Amino acid sequence: MMVVTVVALARSRNLFAVVVLFGAYSFLMATVLVALDAVDVAMTEAAVGAGISTVLFLGALHLCRSEEAKPAHRPLIPLALASGVGALLVYGSLGLPAFSDPTAPIHTHVAPRYLNEGPKETGVPNVVTAVLASYRGYDTFGETTVVFTAGIGVIALLRRRNKNKAEQS
Repeated sequence: MMVVTVVALARSRNLFAVVVLFGAYSFLMATVLVALDAVDVAMTEAAVGAGISTVLFLGALHLCRSEEAKPAHRPLIPLALASGVGALLVYGSLGLPAFSDPTAPIHTHVAPRYLNEGPKETGVPNVVTAVLASYRGYDTFGETTVVFTAGIGVIALLRRRNKNKAEQS
């Protein structure tokens, strides 16, 4: 279903349909993350990817036309670049350990340290909270800042448009 959604996203010129399909894709990605036992990441994807992002995109869409303009030329160079980067990412992932390999470095070095030393180092008894708030605190703060900035941007654009309407009347 994700492939069908992506193909529909790529072919659609109606921006409202693109926003709705993007939200559907985020929900599908959240279900994949649940199947991979990453429930905390799945909840974040559903809330931010499908919820907040969809609302922000709809707010931005309110400011522009509903149809995407046709490109003046065929985007062959960007397509080749994106394909090349994708091929490099696939090539780079071939050297990674197999999924859920018990001898992978994450299971032999990182996870035991978080489980054994996390409560002592952070003072937080919940391991997930310790990882998100302490070990990955700057990353979580950065993600929050990006979402907040996007929301403020949409609000500023909507206020500016309403102000211009009032001046024209």
